[in-house]
Amino acid sequence: MKQTKKIESPSEKRVNHTRRMVMTAILSALSSVLMFFSFNVPLMPSFIKMDLSELPALIAAFSMGPVYGAIVCLVKNLVNVFSTTTGGVGELSNFMLGVFFVVPAGIIYKMRPKFSGAVIGSIVGAAMMAVLSVFSNYYVVYPIYTAFMPMDAIIGMYQAINPSVRNLWQCLLLFNMPFTFIKGMVSAVITIAVYKKLTPLINGKDN
Repeated sequence: MKQTKKIESPSEKRVNHTRRMVMTAILSALSSVLMFFSFNVPLMPSFIKMDLSELPALIAAFSMGPVYGAIVCLVKNLVNVFSTTTGGVGELSNFMLGVFFVVPAGIIYKMRPKFSGAVIGSIVGAAMMAVLSVFSNYYVVYPIYTAFMPMDAIIGMYQAINPSVRNLWQCLLLFNMPFTFIKGMVSAVITIAVYKKLTPLINGKDN
């Protein structure tokens, strides 16, 4: 027998809206803290850092929808731009990559709200973030970053690790793309591991 969808009363809508705003604020704050504690990783230039700030954004995208995941990405970077060491370029890149990751993942999970949907969404989101990072860095982020560091110096930092790279395309394909995919998958694995335990709290359900 086909079940009819429950219609929320105006008071229920207000409560749910308020809960989502509160949870978005909490997840944004947590994401900002995680972004602040970014760290360098071996075999990558010093201006590329690892952080887990996409983790709360991915939880928001799964539990409340892709728009909320994007909002968390935006808020965390607006907060961190006040302590930026890259003139806002790093925050711009982080926001773009975060949206590339959590929005596709959230859309897929919304279409398939099961464990398999979370896994597929996370993998697709991480892959899209990795591939699109090449183009966003080449056409947007790095051209802006050259205002602070010459392109030759940027490529030189990659060549210090792998002398065989000759241009920015090679640097992005050999370094940034695999690193970005791994970064996304780390957040995805942690999110999938804790998501079911956090969902009742985020959505205000008892079970």
